[in-house]
Formats: sequence, C-alpha cells, structure tokens
Amino acid sequence: MGREAALRRSLVALAAVMAVVGIWTFSPKKALVTYAFGIVGIAGFLLPDWEYFDRDLSQWFTPMHARRTAAADRAPGSSRFHLCPLRVLVMSLTYGFGLYKWWMFISS
Repeated sequence: MGREAALRRSLVALAAVMAVVGIWTFSPKKALVTYAFGIVGIAGFLLPDWEYFDRDLSQWFTPMHARRTAAADRAPGSSRFHLCPLRVLVMSLTYGFGLYKWWMFISS
C-alpha cells in the first residue's frame, strides 16, 4: 500500500472518529481537538523519513548520504520499516500520553 493510499485511509478513519465524537459529545470544540490530535498522529506515522530513522541511533545526528535505494530496487522480501526498540518506546510513550490526554478531554 502506497503512502497516498495510507494517508487517504487514515484521513477517512479520522473523519469517522471525528463525526462520532462530535455526535456523542455535541461539542464542536471536542471534535476539532479530535481532528487536531488525529492529524498530528497521522503526521507522526506517515510523514517521517523512515529510511533516515532506520539507521543506528548514533547516526541520526549526521547527514545522510544522497544515494537512496528506490522501492523497485529493493529485494522483494525486504521490509522498508524495521522495528527499533528505542523508536517503538518513544512513539508508544508519546502517543500513549497524547491519547490519554485526548480521552480525558473528550470524556470530561
């Protein structure tokens, strides 16, 4: 699935969640907060240059070589996204805290 298709599906899902929150709470403010949180969440997963962050953590602060491999040049079985424990921990803590704060705002 390409980035455009993933973005499209994410935005449609966000619109559905926003509609449910707006109808459930009868609050346009809470629906807009849901939209803002959703856009930040989608941007955090889909926009980063994962090829840059797939490097070792110690290399994140050095420039990346201009030569990049195109998707067609990669091996068929190779995955573009590699699970890095530090990245998973940071994203889990960040989005978990954000989701907690969003839920507290919506449920109040």
